[in-house]
Amino acid sequence: MLLRRLILLYAGLLLFGLSSAMMVRSGLGLDPWNVLHQGLTFHLQLSFGTVVIGLGALLMLLWIPLRQRPGLGTISNVVVIGLAADAALAVLPAPNDLLPSSLMLVAAVVLNGIASGMYIGAGFGPGPRDGLMTGLAEHTGWTIRRTRTGIEISVLVLGWLLGGAVGLGTLLFALGIGPIIHVCLPFFQAMVAPKVSGRAGIAR
Repeated sequence: MLLRRLILLYAGLLLFGLSSAMMVRSGLGLDPWNVLHQGLTFHLQLSFGTVVIGLGALLMLLWIPLRQRPGLGTISNVVVIGLAADAALAVLPAPNDLLPSSLMLVAAVVLNGIASGMYIGAGFGPGPRDGLMTGLAEHTGWTIRRTRTGIEISVLVLGWLLGGAVGLGTLLFALGIGPIIHVCLPFFQAMVAPKVSGRAGIAR
């Protein structure tokens, strides 16, 4: 069971990094956090993956006053996604036409939703961005929806001001990622859920 959860965790994180690189290469716009990551790369002269790792580590420092506890999934999220994104960006070519760019974008959003369901379903703790959301919600009394919306709008605007790509991909991600995770997450949670024997509870 533990091995299956670990495989699900790291496969999900690797695929998440790949999906982020695919969105970058599509050139049609990014999800809010990656808009910020890309915008920072233009000003810090660092690779996309390095910025993902650095910002994730910085967000974890914000967990301290929020009294959030990181898990294996949290630490792995910070490191693996950035490394996977840089590795994918090193080999993925940018499409030279609108149709292949659009197909890459759609595939990236679907893959991102599947990957999110995998690493969340593994149950090793939230990523640094999700932990920030839940911590702020607990301390402000805001709902998760309101907190998530506020964070993502703030991140999107800041990233756009720094030069990050906002476009069709941003809208597609906003509309599509929730339903995809909604479908995928229960499936992956069931994969790692302990099997209950029909003879459970019988005294031996």
